Amino acid sequence: MSDRIGIDLRVAPPVDPSWAERQGAGVEPAKAPPSRPSRIALLGHCGTGNLGDEASIAAVLDNITRRSPDVSIVGLSMDPEDTTRRHGIPCHAMRQTIFPFEREWSSASHPDGSSGLAGKLKAFAKKTGPLFRVGNALRRVLILRPAQFIRETAFLVRALLFLCGIDMLVICGGGQLLDWGGPWAFPYTLFKWALLAKCAHAKCVFLNSGAGPLDAPLSRWFVRRTLGMADYVSVRDRASGALLRKIGFSGAMKVAADAVWNLRLPERVKKPPVAARTECVIGIAPMAYGDSSRHWLDDNQIYRDLIANLAAFAGQMLGRGYRIKLFSSDIWFDSKAIADLEAAIRQNDPALAPDRVTQEPVSDIDELFAALSGLDCYVTCRFHGVIFASLLNVPAIALAPHPKVTTLMEELGLSEYCVDISQCSADDLTARTERLLANAEEIKARIGRSVADFRSQLNRQFDELFLENGTNQAAKTR
Repeated sequence: MSDRIGIDLRVAPPVDPSWAERQGAGVEPAKAPPSRPSRIALLGHCGTGNLGDEASIAAVLDNITRRSPDVSIVGLSMDPEDTTRRHGIPCHAMRQTIFPFEREWSSASHPDGSSGLAGKLKAFAKKTGPLFRVGNALRRVLILRPAQFIRETAFLVRALLFLCGIDMLVICGGGQLLDWGGPWAFPYTLFKWALLAKCAHAKCVFLNSGAGPLDAPLSRWFVRRTLGMADYVSVRDRASGALLRKIGFSGAMKVAADAVWNLRLPERVKKPPVAARTECVIGIAPMAYGDSSRHWLDDNQIYRDLIANLAAFAGQMLGRGYRIKLFSSDIWFDSKAIADLEAAIRQNDPALAPDRVTQEPVSDIDELFAALSGLDCYVTCRFHGVIFASLLNVPAIALAPHPKVTTLMEELGLSEYCVDISQCSADDLTARTERLLANAEEIKARIGRSVADFRSQLNRQFDELFLENGTNQAAKTR
């Protein structure tokens, strides 16, 4: 996958004692929180169009600055320009190369690489068979790898100099501890920054990260060593903590809610609607799951089945008089899936009125909340899609592409509204949606209690780590 998306491959927790008791495992007491910093770097795999990752940065940034107004904060991102534009902080690259996510993923179609002189020369070279493969291997060994090594060495020197001016490096939430893209992608990136922070005598904090999958032995080694160098480690759920114990991390670890639960909502979505709506609105967020042009799972049949089932589900909802809104919290990566789904819905019903199915314009967190605020139910494949909907007390049905989504729905007490993404069917989704809408008030009350609990957890954690004048000031930050 790393080759496909152009990533240059050369280029903390006990779990808290109560969690340990529930797991039946002995865990040492948590380390004391690091001393209050004045210069903080926030590292996140953001800049990719995933608004869940952007919300992680936004929530951490907001919670720190509310507690320590004089702190100086900079970012480390996959796309520094995008992160600076969204969050208003100076930002630096977290890797030596920057992949143009918006350019590559925001369009539903990509130019045919086989056209033009370069494409024809490449196609001709491939026809030479073994000669082409040998030449390509020599090019990698003799030219590309040495050049990548030199660039990475220079990048590490610059990164170390940068960290010499930092008191604390905070790895901000999200699914950071995984080996998507291979060991030299996420695992190596976090390892090198933790190592450099240690060399620069900067504190290193892993803040409510998710873990898994970690399949490659080298990935596990990188993650284990990375966490071992951290001064504070917390994970966002018990499953992540259990996985880290399984791969051999034995240091202090806490469990706290995902930081996005403490995201401050835009004022305009806090206000109650002026008038009651006369029709139900269902939001659907398809995912490029299995799409060989962009997803790690190269199975176009699974992708076609997903789009077909979501289109049939939308048709059944339309037949019941509901309206459909299409949008995702991953604004670039899922753009093709949204276009494909709308096309499939309209192909199934050519006479469908244009305003019955709409693609909502979403480019940032505020616009996402605006789109969510008009829904009765949100069908999403994204972990943070569930969280975003829950923050507005919009019940969600989750199509889980990863165990983290299943775990989240269990924590919310909504397991019956979660289904494996590869097993979903239109009839099943319709039945679950009708049941959810019938029980909407009870579900909303349950979500409200969960959100309040998660926010309370996070306020205590941020107070412990970043409140300047002691816990007696906590009320001022809420």
